[in-house]
Amino acid sequence: MKVPFVSFLPMENELNSELRNAFDRVFTRSWYIEGIEDKNFEKAFAEYCNTQYCIGVGNGLDALVLILKALGIGLEDEVIVPSNTYIATALAVTYVGAKPVFVEPKLETYNINPALIESAITSKTKAIIPVHLYGHPCEMRLILNIAKKYGLHIIEDCAQAHGATYYGQKIGTFGYAAAFSFYPGKNLGALGDGGAVVTNNKELAEIVRALGNYGSDYKYHHIYKGNNSRLDELQAAFLSAKLPYLDKMNEERRRIADRYLSEIKNNKVILPITQLDMVPVWHIFAIRCEERDDLENHLNNNGVGTNKHYPIPMHLQECYKELGFKLGDFPIAEKISSTELSIPMYYGMTNDEISYVIDTINSF
Repeated sequence: MKVPFVSFLPMENELNSELRNAFDRVFTRSWYIEGIEDKNFEKAFAEYCNTQYCIGVGNGLDALVLILKALGIGLEDEVIVPSNTYIATALAVTYVGAKPVFVEPKLETYNINPALIESAITSKTKAIIPVHLYGHPCEMRLILNIAKKYGLHIIEDCAQAHGATYYGQKIGTFGYAAAFSFYPGKNLGALGDGGAVVTNNKELAEIVRALGNYGSDYKYHHIYKGNNSRLDELQAAFLSAKLPYLDKMNEERRRIADRYLSEIKNNKVILPITQLDMVPVWHIFAIRCEERDDLENHLNNNGVGTNKHYPIPMHLQECYKELGFKLGDFPIAEKISSTELSIPMYYGMTNDEISYVIDTINSF
């Protein structure tokens, strides 16, 4: 049997008519930027997230950049980010001229360790970006208390966690603003790039919208040195078609995860944990193994697709060599990067496919 790491076919086959109708609406209307599809999706996604405002943008990285710019964060400022995340989180900070300050995660959750944040705060710190990695919420109550104590902004990176909840509250609603990605592989993915900013702050929403439209509040009137970052009509239409099914698809991911958690029985494999106060959405099912490369070869040779998130931690990436870090500076991030392996997790996996993945791991 072959089980790919990810497949969009089950979802796309199920939503075939909705997706085709979305395309036909946009094509027939011949309006491709800042039209009714974008407005309708922004309204629907804001309601889904339980926020007042949603601004569609070009991608998740742009969403973070625009929030940082709207908050006036830039040169000489510092922003705390987890040492274990996709590089886009740090790049956003770099793009506005600020410095990313890495804080280690908890080994058992992969997410930023709130107990280590306070020691990383300086007089230059302006914000904290907690990343709800792999679809698991961060410990937001502890992070919020720290932010309040030091007067810092919280910017949630929700790129992998559409629909996840923490103490019954949707992620994306704890901070000053939140960034989402709609890259095709996300739980709510477009058929191309896309992203969004959600917030309950009207002023911030207006600034973000202007910044993403060349800094313009109305045509040919530019109040900021802005970007070109807008969610196009076609992707907005596709997202509107998918959004009503997001909770159903997330629930299916939880069913698959429950089987993995209860049926994978291999003492070489460390399973992710779930916390009682959180409902993850399992964008990624990340296991760890000291013999990660051998396990990966075993799975691949038996037809099971895998991925590694992320094999080189940010502080050791060549693009950040100017920060002066070396091997051993962030040992927990390094431990995760050398042992993490992601196994198949997508809507539409059959019970036989799930069983095959489990059996193949157990036979290692």
